[in-house]
Formats: sequence, structure tokens, C-alpha cells
Amino acid sequence: MVKNLLKEIKEYKADAIKTPLYMILEVAMEMIIPLLMAVIVDDGVGHGDMSVILKTGGIMIVVAAIGLFAGMRGGACGAKASTGLAKNLRMSMFENIQTFSFKNIDKFSSASLITRLTTDVTNVQNAFQMVIRLGTRAPASLIVAMVLSYSIEPTLANVYLGAVGFLLVVLSIGIFAVFKIFSVLFEKYDKLNNSVQENITGMRVVKAYVREEHEKNKFTKASRSLAKQFIKGESIVALASPVMMFAIYGSILLISYLGAQLIVSDELTTGELMSMLAYCMNILISLMMLSVVFLMIAISTASAKRINEVLIEKADIVDPENPITEVKDGSIDFDSVDFSYNEDGSGKVLENVSLHIKSGETIGIIGGTGSGKTTLVNLISRLYDVNEGQVLVGGENVKNYSLDTLREEVSHVLQANVLFSGSIYDNLRWGDINATDEECKAACKIACADEFIEDFPEGYNTHIEQGGTNVSGGQRQRLCIARAILRKPKILILDDSTSAVDTATDAKIRKGFREDIPDTTKIIIAQRISSVQDADRIIVMDDGAICGIGTHEELLESNDIYKDVYESQTGAGTGDFDA
Repeated sequence: MVKNLLKEIKEYKADAIKTPLYMILEVAMEMIIPLLMAVIVDDGVGHGDMSVILKTGGIMIVVAAIGLFAGMRGGACGAKASTGLAKNLRMSMFENIQTFSFKNIDKFSSASLITRLTTDVTNVQNAFQMVIRLGTRAPASLIVAMVLSYSIEPTLANVYLGAVGFLLVVLSIGIFAVFKIFSVLFEKYDKLNNSVQENITGMRVVKAYVREEHEKNKFTKASRSLAKQFIKGESIVALASPVMMFAIYGSILLISYLGAQLIVSDELTTGELMSMLAYCMNILISLMMLSVVFLMIAISTASAKRINEVLIEKADIVDPENPITEVKDGSIDFDSVDFSYNEDGSGKVLENVSLHIKSGETIGIIGGTGSGKTTLVNLISRLYDVNEGQVLVGGENVKNYSLDTLREEVSHVLQANVLFSGSIYDNLRWGDINATDEECKAACKIACADEFIEDFPEGYNTHIEQGGTNVSGGQRQRLCIARAILRKPKILILDDSTSAVDTATDAKIRKGFREDIPDTTKIIIAQRISSVQDADRIIVMDDGAICGIGTHEELLESNDIYKDVYESQTGAGTGDFDA
């Protein structure tokens, strides 16, 4: 996992290497200063030699300046390396997410992906910066200070050793406890983000059903649960500070007491005692730094695992070795197709489906909730792959095509119509980035979107809010249809995409299909019989299988489900698909 994440340093590798080198240089300068202080006290002040004081003081200033420079450069390089790592991690995660099939996306909630791209990456960024800076500086400072302390007075140095052992035991217990708490914490982050996302995207529904109090209570519950977990973790982290202070001041008192006795017995000089006290502070502060580093690593380990899960997730639908890059025509064949959303193949959504659609045909599909209509058309553009059998487009198995080629030629208007922030032109050009204004307007005319666009003060330059919240459901559907038409595909799939459009406009759209894109294979999923009755053929689906296929007139004669629905929509019968 660590190796996988560190690969993302890439162009910031030099800064990541320079940072610990600068830190070691800073430590070296800091370790020299107490030795110089001892010289000033013992040889300068003790003997009243001003030249020694001035000379050694000058050297101290130079050493301090070098240490300051090294610290500043180490901080700058560390910041650059850590933020660069965070940038690359986010880019790699985002790029990998773009390759995911629907099946891969189903494994992660959108709220969880947002948390991983933001909070989790920030935690890893902070931990990495601490590791390359404090993680180098603290051990180096501790080791050098310990060695120099033993070279001055081993008896006093043993005090440090005892304090270090005590702190290591206490901090190890605390770090283990914190790790378990923060492992659970990020799951609670996901729940909080999910609550916020649902509330914002569904704001109109919340207000329509007067559910503001319910949403506030749900958010409060998630927020309190997160806060409670944070308090629990931070309480343990907060205990580190008083433990550290106890060890530091206890060591100083003990060294001062023992050192005073050694000075009286002429076994230690005043300058050496000052050096020992300085090294004492260095050792214990280094331990404090290390504890912070370990705590940050404990916190970020859970985040690193979550990031790695996204990075190593492999798209289950990929291009073949030598992909076909041209779709001959819009013919579609389903050959004994079985499909299940479960990896073990249980709970089949489609079973033994066989169907041939000629290029240029208009096919209507109707059926009850969960009958497999959407799943059927999702297999055409390889949004999912079949478990058994095969799907052919243009006479070739869809698995033999380049994904880009296949999806360029199969234009899909999904049930959930999504528009992006930007002008109407910007949204239309998702279908064809190089489309001219005239081509955009022509596509809108076929989709009957030109009728309302021209009523806007700014026309096709009208700004669309994120999600298309400033246009109606029917307008949003027509813009999405126009966007799909602009692609000039060989196959056009409309998945219940005219449900918010009135019947007269629906009829106009279908007329536009017949007259303006006659060579395009059109598949229309609908609940209204009127939306599909003039199709070349209509497919009736029930429980994952085709239970009827034919023209409107043929199905009225031969299919009870179709007949019942038709009669209900024209004033007679029950007409319940699900029944």
C-alpha cells in the first residue's frame, strides 16, 4: 500500500529527498551550539577570556544561521513535496474513477469517493510532510544528543534513557488506541457527507414534503456521532502533552540535582551541565515530535487504505488487445443473454434473451418495474458485461470494440437526466465538442428544445445551473435528447426520457426522429403506450424475459399485458405493469 502511494511523488521526488537532508543539516547545527556554549562558559567566562567569548560567539552565529537556512529550505521542500503528492494522488484517483464501469462505481458511494479525494488525501499529505521533516529530524536529533550526552557524562545520560523508555511505552499504548478510533472515524465522515449530499441535491423534495426538521435531525445525529468519535480520539492525543511535560521537567530536575553534586565533586563543569540540560531538551522534544509523527501516521493509515482501494480498483470492462475502431451499422443482436448484478451469477435480471434489431429500426420497450428494460439497453454500450451469451452491434461482439468507438456510436439518454453548469451551448457540445451553432440548433429542433430555448432572454447562451435545476424536468429531458442527437450516433437509446414531456411534444420528437435521423437505430423505453405505438416493433418485458414482440396491432391481439396496459391508458382495464 505504502509503495503504491509513494509512486505518486513523481516529479516531486527531488524535493522529497532534499527535505530530510536539510533536516539533518539543521540538527547537526543545533547539536554543535551546546558544545560552543560550554566553551564560552568554561573557557571564556570561567577564565575571563573575552577573545574566546567573541570568537566562539561568532562561530555560534554562523552555525545558527546555517541551521536557520537548512530549516527554512527543509520546510519549503517538504511543503512542496507533500502538496505535490496530494495533487498527484487526487489526479490518479480521479483518472482511475473515470475508467470505472457501472459495476465498479457501485462499490463506492459518491459521498465516500468525495471523502477519499478530500479529507483522506489531506491526512496522507500531512502525515507525509511530518515523516520527511520531523520523522528525519527527531530521530537524528535524539540519537546525536544521546551520543553527545554519554560522551560528556554517562551517569546523567542514563536519566535520558529512562525517560525515553517511559515515553515510548506510554506513547505506544496511546497510538494503538488512536489508530482503532480513527479507523472508524472515516466511515462516519462518509455518512455525514452522504447526508449533506442527499439534502443539497434533493432540496426541492425536502421542502415539498416539509422534511426540513427530519433532515436537520439526521444531519445532527451524523455530526454528533462524528464529533463524539473525534473527541474520543483527541482526548487520548491530548494526554500525550502532560506525559511529555512530566518526563521533560522530571529529567531536568533530576539532572540538575545530580549535576550539581558532580560539579561540587569536580567531576563535571558548569558548561558541561548546561550542555547536558540543552541535550535533555533536545532529546525529549525529539520524542514529542516523534509522538506527533506516529499519531499522524496512525490517523492517516486508515485514510491511506481508503485511497489505495480506489487506486488499485481495476475497471472490469476494458478494451480488448486489438480493438475494432469502426461500427459498421446500427444493427443489434442479443444471443442467449443472461445477466446478473451479483458476481456469482445469482439473482438473474435477464435470462436467455435473444433478439435481433435491424439497423435503422425504431424499437419500443415497455414492461413493469424491475422487468430488465434498462439493464437490457445498458448491455449495448457495455455499461455492464453479460454473464452468458453475447451482444453484437454492427455484427460484432461489443467486447471486440474499443470502448470509445462503441460509446461514440451508441448515444444513451439515461433515466436520470444530468446537465452541467455552463451555457446551453456548453451542455449540447458534450455530444460533439466541435459542433457549430447551427448543428446545435438543428439537434434542438429535432428534440423540440428550440421552442423554449428561444424564449430565454439569452437564448442558447442561457446559463444552466449544476444539475439543470433552473429548467423544468421536461426541458431538461429535451436538452439531453438534443445532446445525444448531436453526436450523430448509429444507435440512439432513450431510457424513459420523455416521461416529463407532454404527449403532443412527445409526438413531435418521434416525428423528428423519423424524418431527420431515419438511418439511426432508435430504442425507446417508455411507460406510455403512445410513446412507442408507432415503433416498427415493440418489446414487452416481464421478469427479465421478453414475453411479447411485434407491432402495436399485433400485440393488442396476442399479448395480454400489452392489451391491459393499452386499455388502462385509453380508459379501460387495470393496466398495472407490476400486477
